[in-house]
Amino acid sequence: MLLRKTSLACQVAAALLIGGNNYAAAQSSANVLVVQNDASPASKTVAEYYMQKRAVPAENLCHISVKPEETIARQEFDVRIQTVLAQCIASTSSHDRILYIVLTKGVPLRIAGTDGRQGTVASVDSELTLLYRRMTGVRIALPGPVQNPYFAGSDSATPKPLAHEDQDIYLVTRLDGYTVEDAIGLIDRGSAPSKSGRILLDGRSSWQDKGNVWLKATADKLTSHGLVADRVEYDDTAKVLSHETEVLGYYSWGSNDPAIRIRHFDLKFEPGAIGAMFVSSDARTMNEPPPTWTLGDWDKRDTYYAGSPQSLTGDLIRDGITGAAGHVAEPYLDATIRPDLLFPAYLSGANLAEAFYQAMPYLSWQTVVFGDPLCAPFRTTNLTAESIDKGLDPQTELPGYFSARRLKAASQSQIKREALVAILKAEARAARKDLVGVREALEAAVAITPQLTTAHMTLAVGYQRDGMLDQAIAHYRAVLSYAPDDAVVLNNLAFLLAVDRHAPEEAHPLALHAVSAGRNNPVMVDTLAWIEHLLGRDAEAVRLLGPAVTAAPNIAEIRWHAAIAFAGVDNLTRAASELDAAVKLDPKLADREETKKLRQRLGGKGSTPPTTPATSRK
Repeated sequence: MLLRKTSLACQVAAALLIGGNNYAAAQSSANVLVVQNDASPASKTVAEYYMQKRAVPAENLCHISVKPEETIARQEFDVRIQTVLAQCIASTSSHDRILYIVLTKGVPLRIAGTDGRQGTVASVDSELTLLYRRMTGVRIALPGPVQNPYFAGSDSATPKPLAHEDQDIYLVTRLDGYTVEDAIGLIDRGSAPSKSGRILLDGRSSWQDKGNVWLKATADKLTSHGLVADRVEYDDTAKVLSHETEVLGYYSWGSNDPAIRIRHFDLKFEPGAIGAMFVSSDARTMNEPPPTWTLGDWDKRDTYYAGSPQSLTGDLIRDGITGAAGHVAEPYLDATIRPDLLFPAYLSGANLAEAFYQAMPYLSWQTVVFGDPLCAPFRTTNLTAESIDKGLDPQTELPGYFSARRLKAASQSQIKREALVAILKAEARAARKDLVGVREALEAAVAITPQLTTAHMTLAVGYQRDGMLDQAIAHYRAVLSYAPDDAVVLNNLAFLLAVDRHAPEEAHPLALHAVSAGRNNPVMVDTLAWIEHLLGRDAEAVRLLGPAVTAAPNIAEIRWHAAIAFAGVDNLTRAASELDAAVKLDPKLADREETKKLRQRLGGKGSTPPTTPATSRK
């Protein structure tokens, strides 16, 4: 059956507003964080174009540097993407002000992991939606998806425009495609969207699964609110909707519909058009397939492209859609974008990002949303800046909504509230690189709650760096007063005393205790060995450093210490080998005066090996 839903034959409903304007605003470029991968020329081009097109403030550009490959390891994602974005946001105190994160072509698509409903594979985009929540200190289990608090199907209330007063997530979209030109097309179309056009809903023939139910519900919901004639087309026959013009919305089963065996439908999308497909791997790659590739079958490996025979979201982008959603791995049908929520939200005034995320059941999962989040053809008014970001909490110096959530999460640590406030103030100041302010706040924290090891350690390392040795020693000893077996503190204090205070005798028992408490950690063994060298016992230093080098061959400082100790027992061959290895690991070691002296001795010039290192251990 082919069903064309119509209302009165008039053209007065061109705005396509469903039940009135439920939205207060379209947020602005001030609320967008743009992510540029400096290792990708394509990313740089797309980021610069978008920043200029939307007049995004310069401080809202965040630089990352990772291999421009489509899959990234979880640890590398955590360190080189997620942590870097958190630092970008914290440095400008924009936790609440930033609502949208826009990734650009060249940023990895997928985080490697396991498959299945409790798998750990996820899209980079979906994982970053929870960055705000993670920054507040809430721990999130890695396996499986996380319920989307912004999902419109979770309760009867219509979600409001995103703001952190209500939501602890970011909405993440991507400007991507097969080529840079495809990505720029998303930007151009999103910045000048149309309000006219039709919604095409291509159901799967004789299929009673949820997808068809949702598509039919979409048609009923849209047409029941007075859309003009021929504005919604729902087809549940074997016909493939193609060769259509003035398309503002599109949804189908893609290659999961046996009737669809073509990649391009010759649809003339209007600027601002959005859509998606019930396809489990359509965003698996943004590398363009050869023109000869067509959709295939799972039982025919020779029909696969990029690990799957299924449709590609990149084809919709190439064909001129403005916003689309796809999946980097199997999401399962219940996790796909719900068309009966997507189109009503968009046509009611939600921007592109809000519409897709209101229709998305899960986060930390497989979905990627392509397009400019600010694209909002049906919005009429704007939220005020104050309703998005109410300013800094004077107690913590963190943005107000974020501060409240951060305090709530931290309160589970059972530290006195006054101390927590001081710690969060130090956190805010550290992000702004106010080191004097950090020190002041942490001193206040440990004065209230003395057993704050991390605060003591931060203070000790800072004082040691600035040559304020008495203060550094006092904080190390403060920790040992309640945690006498803390191996890291024992090690750091021993190194400070031996090197900075030139008191190896006083340091020696502390270093012995550190090695015992640290179960022969090679760094701690190295500290003890260096103290033995400073005490003139190079034979003992060599005995300790041999196993330390074996256990940690890639730590330059250990290899450098070994070179000097071996020279001290006249094993010049081993000394030369260790020195070469140390300098290879850290070329800056070659500039040390001690290294130059050792090189002279190894060259037969008879120089005396050094007795102190150039830097202390932190």
